[in-house]
Amino acid sequence: MHKRNQLIVVTTVLVIMGILLVQPIKGLINEQEETAEAGASGTMVSFLSESQRAKQGLNPSIIQDITELEAELANAESEEAKIALLEQLAEKWDSVERHSPVGFSYEELARITNRPEHWLNAGNAFRAAYNAVQDTSISNPLTANAIHAYQQVLEQDPENLDAKAGLGAAYVGGSANPMAGITLLQEVVKANPKHLDANKSLGLFSMQSRQFDKAIERFLTVVELSPDAESYFYLATSYENIGLKKEAIAAFEKSKQLAADPTLNQFIDRKIEELSK
Repeated sequence: MHKRNQLIVVTTVLVIMGILLVQPIKGLINEQEETAEAGASGTMVSFLSESQRAKQGLNPSIIQDITELEAELANAESEEAKIALLEQLAEKWDSVERHSPVGFSYEELARITNRPEHWLNAGNAFRAAYNAVQDTSISNPLTANAIHAYQQVLEQDPENLDAKAGLGAAYVGGSANPMAGITLLQEVVKANPKHLDANKSLGLFSMQSRQFDKAIERFLTVVELSPDAESYFYLATSYENIGLKKEAIAAFEKSKQLAADPTLNQFIDRKIEELSK
């Protein structure tokens, strides 16, 4: 699992950095057009369609295990049986890091139990899922699902900072109202300046709007709380973009050390060589 996580870090970093600095935050497009687009594509994404998509490339034995659980769920009659099977499905999908069906599993659980933690888990999984795809016919409805899930948490617990941070990130990254998302994220860090998710989201959005000084502030907090290769990479890139080469090199070195992955290491070595000239 550790190697799988390293691969995901490398893929995430290199893909995000390929688009982050050239893709503007949404909000300047026609809101009605975006809403229509999301609504039109929403019918294409379901628990079944995402399960089928997520099974591609999996080990046949894992596919068989999941398919058997899905068949049991389809035939389950009592709520207790459905809850137990949905929990197993969520755990199984999570073990192979297929976020979208994890989200649908928790969403179905939440529809039965209406427990805030199930809605929160659904929102977090849908958010991870839409961040991993570039096809808007999939990412738009997944974003809508994440927003709905976080809203359900906040209806029951209006001060839930994790749900506020998730909702804010979803608004900024996938809606026509990004400023509402920024406001939510700022409310979270005002209530808890050390909130990891809110600081990381604000850091990424600061990079996207080319406010690299603000991004540095956010990612310094992030790496203080939970140092990881991805966050150090974003910190290094932010330093690089304002000309702080020494600081950028140091942060790239930390990213390289934490990732311990040849692909990312080669990329970082090239960056350090460029910055050292």
